[in-house]
Formats: sequence, structure tokens, C-alpha cells
Amino acid sequence: MGNEAELEVELFCRGVRLDPSTDLTSRISARTRAGLGSGLDIILPGKRKHRYINVPIKEEFVKNSPFRIMKSFGHYILTDDRDPHIQYLIYVPELPDWYQQRTSSGKLMSRIGVIQGTYLGVYIGDVCSFWKTTPKSACKFCTTGFNVGANEDLEKRVEDVVETAIAAKEESKITFIHFNSGDQENGGLETAAPYVKAIKEKVGLLVGVQVTPTKDLWKYDWLIDLGVDHFSFCYEFHNPEYLKKYCPGKFNKFGHQTFFNAMEYVAKKMGKGRNSGEIIAGIEPVEDTLKAIDYITDVGCFPTVCIFRPLIGAELESHSSPEYEDMLTVMRYMYESCMRKGIPIGLAPNIEVSLIVNPDDAAQLSPLSIRKFIFELRRKIIKIFAYPLFFLKMRKRKIKIDAFDYSSYKKS
Repeated sequence: MGNEAELEVELFCRGVRLDPSTDLTSRISARTRAGLGSGLDIILPGKRKHRYINVPIKEEFVKNSPFRIMKSFGHYILTDDRDPHIQYLIYVPELPDWYQQRTSSGKLMSRIGVIQGTYLGVYIGDVCSFWKTTPKSACKFCTTGFNVGANEDLEKRVEDVVETAIAAKEESKITFIHFNSGDQENGGLETAAPYVKAIKEKVGLLVGVQVTPTKDLWKYDWLIDLGVDHFSFCYEFHNPEYLKKYCPGKFNKFGHQTFFNAMEYVAKKMGKGRNSGEIIAGIEPVEDTLKAIDYITDVGCFPTVCIFRPLIGAELESHSSPEYEDMLTVMRYMYESCMRKGIPIGLAPNIEVSLIVNPDDAAQLSPLSIRKFIFELRRKIIKIFAYPLFFLKMRKRKIKIDAFDYSSYKKS
């Protein structure tokens, strides 16, 4: 294995088998967050950084994986059956104590939010409306409809989320909370608004929101004023035929253009590198995925490229896992596209996403060059000077904007 970045990509593509010597069953996630991951979070130490990786464990394709986690003398070791001399010391994070705490309303905190890497992920709102149509129009790779209301509570009061976030901040030292949601009948931004305001006022964290887009672009001004630091636009596939085939609900209700208009609007409003476009790699042709990466960076966002995982229970459960070599090409291109467009990546403190290869994680996939040296040097300098700004954004502060009334923002 050449480096940690290559290993990270291969782990996503091939998964990991658990040796009988391990005792990790209780730490495998029961959730399929945003239709992406249901595996085991591990930490892979590296020369540049620790990598948080949600490795596939339970899916059918994992049975053929050469990778295995075993326990030896109290330590977890990742081995590769193709070469008995290859062994990696890994860490498996303990489940936080706050998972077993209850909110003031009696709800178990682990059913409110979950740690994904180093941040807190919280699903808000009702089950995605695309799961309720006849015939069902949900994304065919997604199993969120089985998760919400089963492995996590459907109803999450704002105060439940606040109390959970406070506990996660105190024990897990989170700096970022991410709200995601399926399609909501009353609007995704409207669903997120009261949570965003409460987190800013009562907890003090960086806040990200991933909901379906709106054509009323002025609503993004409202959410920004409420305290959103980051918007993620999950449009899945750049090829419209693949969006139509695999995401019929999104294709029919929004299409690409609604996502693009919203992404371009917030990128212009908030500045380069503040928002992201999310796509899935491994289903549509690689050429289309590379076009998506270029589009996202062209508008000033950074790409969140998720390696497709055929989740148990999804309509695409029997679909093959992506080819490792293809995903290497995609992830290298992702980093180099950010480098070419000068997209600042990896600046925010203590935000490591375990469900994806973060853009800055892929730096090791790109060969050394003068351009890369300058880009990395500039990124390090910006990160140092940006820290005070992030610190200010993470302070609790009073938000004067109403989280339920946006009439003052509405434009004719």
C-alpha cells in the first residue's frame, strides 16, 4: 500500500471483515446516516493526520475483502490477507458516555444524534416524503426511511437536540453539528431554522445544513442570518439520466437546476469554500463524476464525494461496490480540482467526516509539484489566521432573527 490515502479509498471500496478475536459488534452503527454508512468508525493514524473512516462491515461485498481487523495484546490491528507482513495499528473510538444519557424529556441522546468522525450528525423532520409516495420515489441507494423512527427518534424537540449537543460538546469536544433531512412537505429550510437558532444561542457550535433546495433563494439569506455556517447540496449524480433512474423523487420535484441555482446563490453570498456539493461516485460513469467535481469547484464550493455503498435493505443492495482504481482517479481529481480553483479545504477546526474521503485527505494521492507546494503552504497559513474567526463563530450569541417568521425576507 503506497500511503494512508490509498488505504482509505480501498477500505471504502472493499470493506473490512471482523476477526473473531475482536469485540466490536456493539460499536457498529445501527443507522444508515443519509443513506451512506452503517459500518464501524475506525481511526487510522498517519504521517499527516489521523483519518476517521466508517468502514463497511455488514454488506455482502465485504465477505471478499482482503482486510481484517483483529485484536492482539489489547490493540486493534488491520491486516491484509494479500501480504501477511502488512499490518496497521488502528484505533476504534469508544462510544461516548452521553449516548446513554437522557434528555429532560426522557429521550435517549443516542437516538437524537450520533458522532460521525468528530462531529455530531442529527436528522431533523419527518421521514423523507419520497418514501411515502406510491410507487415509492426515494433514492434507490438510500435506507433512511428504515432508520428514522426505528433506530432514532422521529420526533426531536429543539430542546432535546440542544441538550444532546451540549453533552457532545462537553465530552466529545465537537465543534460542528450537521443537520440533514429528507424532503419535507413544509420545506427543509423551515424545518432546520429553529434548531439552527437554538444551537447558536444555547450551545455555540459551527452549524451545517443539508436539506432539499428551494427556489425561493431569499430563504437562504434568512438561514444565514440565523447562523448557518455551511450548506451542503446533495444532488447525487451529474448525469441527468442517472438522477432520473436512481433518484426519481429528486429528479421530478427539483431536477438539477434547482440544486445548481441554490448552490450558486449561497456560494456567491457566503464566499469560496464555505459550502459543498455532494455527489455519489461509483454508479454513474467516472467521466460524469469528474464533470460534477469541476462544476462544484467552478462555482466556488468544495466537493463532497461519497463512495457508493450497497447498503443492506436498499434497492441497490445487490449493486457491486465501486472499483478501487476508479475511486483513486476520482479522489485524486477531487483534490486537484480544489487546488486548481483555489478552493480552501480542511480549514475548520476538528471537523473530520468519517463517511467520505475528505478533500484534504486526498492530498497524498496527488504527486508533488510546485503548484501543490504553494497550495498546501497557502492552506496552512490561511488555517492559522482563520482560527480566530472560527472561534468567534463558535461562541454562544443572541440571534435577533425570528426562526418561524421570514416575512421580512420575502421578495415579490
